[in-house]
Amino acid sequence: MKFLHTADWQIGMKYSHTGEVGTRLREERINSLRVLVEIARAHEAEFMLVAGDMFEDNGVERVLVQKVADILATAGMPVFVIPGNHDPCVPGSVWEHPAWEEAGNVTVLLSECPVEIPGGLLYPCPIREKYSGMDPTTWIHNAPRNTGDIRIGIAHGTVEGVCQEVQEYPVSRNAAERAGLDYLALGHWHSLATYPGEDGAVRMAYSGTHEATKFGERDSGNILVVEIEGGGAAPVLTPIHTGELEWVVIEKELREERDIAELRAQIESVKTPGKALVDIRLAGLLTTAGQRELSRIREILESGRFLFGRIDAARLRPAPEDENWVAALPAGVIREAGSRLRELADPAFAGRRTDGASPEIAARALIELYAIVSEETR
Repeated sequence: MKFLHTADWQIGMKYSHTGEVGTRLREERINSLRVLVEIARAHEAEFMLVAGDMFEDNGVERVLVQKVADILATAGMPVFVIPGNHDPCVPGSVWEHPAWEEAGNVTVLLSECPVEIPGGLLYPCPIREKYSGMDPTTWIHNAPRNTGDIRIGIAHGTVEGVCQEVQEYPVSRNAAERAGLDYLALGHWHSLATYPGEDGAVRMAYSGTHEATKFGERDSGNILVVEIEGGGAAPVLTPIHTGELEWVVIEKELREERDIAELRAQIESVKTPGKALVDIRLAGLLTTAGQRELSRIREILESGRFLFGRIDAARLRPAPEDENWVAALPAGVIREAGSRLRELADPAFAGRRTDGASPEIAARALIELYAIVSEETR
């Protein structure tokens, strides 16, 4: 048996944190589904499993449901789907759309009932509400099997041991072994993760989302091709990276003059800027020369070279040894204001502070004042 395991497509997600770029990102998620179909064909998969959260929620535009069904209809193989906690099976859900019946090769599994698949049985665990403290796999029993039959489970939930504030469909770490499954295809977490059993064989895994959804996701943008020789045999998992977008997070503390130049070199080294989203988070000490370089970095990020770019410089402080923060300002009230801000930016300053004049706010104000004056004198 050979099949493709994927999950958490989140079609229709807003990407509100990326502003106007969100429209492009939503289109990329739709287009990437065609890549999954091509991969399944190229690897001669017998079927595809989508382990929940195909859609961001049940309120997505219904034209998106039609688009997804149309793409899957071209797969040339069976596609089995379960609802996840983002798109649970509830009245008025996306699963009531007529497109699913028209796509004859797509089966939306809405009940806990074994389904025949090429070479064995599939045990679906559909989700019917957003949150639950129940393990969705508990209904699967370790029943005797016909010789050679392969037993596959498909579920959406959180493997025990994952730290979370709200319990979301807990799945036992030995769920596959307890239920007598040869493989349990999981969805819900966006990172690729595998769970070896006592014998070392991996019979339970998250494929993760096929295309990263935000900054900081670990090991996302993958699918799994799973091969199993027969009932009881150890599955062979082949991860395939499918993510086209690059979510680049750069966290840097500035200590020396060269640090800001290294930051720019790191940004310049991004191989496919047109498909890259860049999030820069800075802390530490900034010199006036570094401020000029920082302005250049902002210009690069805002030029359209990258798909998206932003800088968080709120934790930067003016380097106390750099006299130019004040000396380079025009004499008079502006320089006096700069001198006062420099005092307030020092956490050790023991003098009187006006309301709200924290060291962080004063530091940001001095840096912005210097930037404005520098821009005016260019």
